[in-house]
Amino acid sequence: MEETLDTRTRLRTIVVFSLLFAIFAAVIVLAYFSTFKRPITTVILVRHAEKKIEPENPNPDLAPAGQARAQELVHILGDAGITAIYATQYARTQQTVQPLADSLKLPVTRIDSKNTQELIEQITTKQRGGVVFLAGHNNTVPAIIGALGGGEFPVIPETEYDNMFVVTIHRFGKASVVKLKYGSSAPGTGDQQMIVTP
Repeated sequence: MEETLDTRTRLRTIVVFSLLFAIFAAVIVLAYFSTFKRPITTVILVRHAEKKIEPENPNPDLAPAGQARAQELVHILGDAGITAIYATQYARTQQTVQPLADSLKLPVTRIDSKNTQELIEQITTKQRGGVVFLAGHNNTVPAIIGALGGGEFPVIPETEYDNMFVVTIHRFGKASVVKLKYGSSAPGTGDQQMIVTP
């Protein structure tokens, strides 16, 4: 009789440990697959295109060169799979993205140029797994790249309007950045270039 109880106790122990091991293994497998199912998010950032020089006007429109650059974005990004477009509250950023928004039939989400954190939350939650296009300013674009995990970039020189940054937010939360030149370069800035950061 005692032998039968010992055998049953051992059998129950083996069954319990087997079930615990199976549950543990299932948790590991689910964690592994949920990590690899996380979508990759791409954020394409530009500084607004060339603006009119109007010292008395804090909110100038685009200059003719800026309007041409905004049209160039339609050709460059028209087939990039963009799912959302953001621009700050200023006329120059709105006018930079509007031709592309019209071409893609996407609304432009207006963001406060001083509220980088709200923008980052929207990109990493609402736009997760998408391709986001954003027009900012010479100081906000580097700040946004840094907040997305893309590292530090200096403030864009006042005379440069031809920088494009492609930030890829990977499954594990790390980001890589490709810096490109597009459209006409500012005088004396040289040929097209591409810089990649891990």
